Amino acid sequence: MAAHISTLGDSRLRTMVVPREHGAWGMMLVPLATGAAVAAKIGVNVVALALFTLAALSLFWLRTPVESWLGTSAIKANTSAERSYLLRRILAIAALALLSVAALLLGGRNRGLLVIGAAAAVAFVAQALVKKLGRKGRMPAQVIGAIGLTSTAAGAYYVSTGRVDGMVVALWLANWLFAANQIHFVQVRIRSARAQSLDEKLQHGFPFLLAQLPLIGGIAAGCRCGLFPPAVAIAFAPVLLRGMLWFRRRQQPLDVHRLGFTELGHALLFGVLLCAAFLV
Repeated sequence: MAAHISTLGDSRLRTMVVPREHGAWGMMLVPLATGAAVAAKIGVNVVALALFTLAALSLFWLRTPVESWLGTSAIKANTSAERSYLLRRILAIAALALLSVAALLLGGRNRGLLVIGAAAAVAFVAQALVKKLGRKGRMPAQVIGAIGLTSTAAGAYYVSTGRVDGMVVALWLANWLFAANQIHFVQVRIRSARAQSLDEKLQHGFPFLLAQLPLIGGIAAGCRCGLFPPAVAIAFAPVLLRGMLWFRRRQQPLDVHRLGFTELGHALLFGVLLCAAFLV
């Protein structure tokens, strides 16, 4: 019995420390990888990229134990022992983040990260404010938060090359457009879990269909003005097609885990196609 209780306690503590948003991990790491891969065309500062990756991971990780310690998450610390445990983890992760960022900025280097970081911080603050709107603000908050998560594309490219150019904006924007589409699609799938007919799907998913128009327009405008190479349109084609075909597909019971893995596959495919578009 004691061993069983200990296992439950260890599991609870782990849940309060380890980030649970698997989709958010992908929204941070795939853009980071695309930024690093595209930078390879110019040359990569491996040390700076490693430090940036460590800083991004630790800062992302920090949010979960902080929210648990403050009591703002679903699973929160209830005892002084749990709060003490979380505080130790918070201090350790924060120290790792601080050391990584300090090493990146040492000697006045990589000052452009301050601008990228400030923009990401504004997005996360805005996300927290929109969350207070309740259920109606859930998806908009996620889309706004994705601005901060996908900033890793810009940061990875910048620290790898030391250059501030149009590629910083292009990589960040492309990754955010994809993330916003993915968030919207997942929400539609969850809300329409019991929809059977096309009419029922349209009831829940018509705003998603309408949102495809500005997405396509944004991609076309980016290509037209030279921000994106034309091949970027190919990177978005699989998710655009996935969204359209879902309305015609025979409805099956929603498997959230399967949906998560499917969307992870789309994210990885998008990352590969995006890199190819910028590197060719």
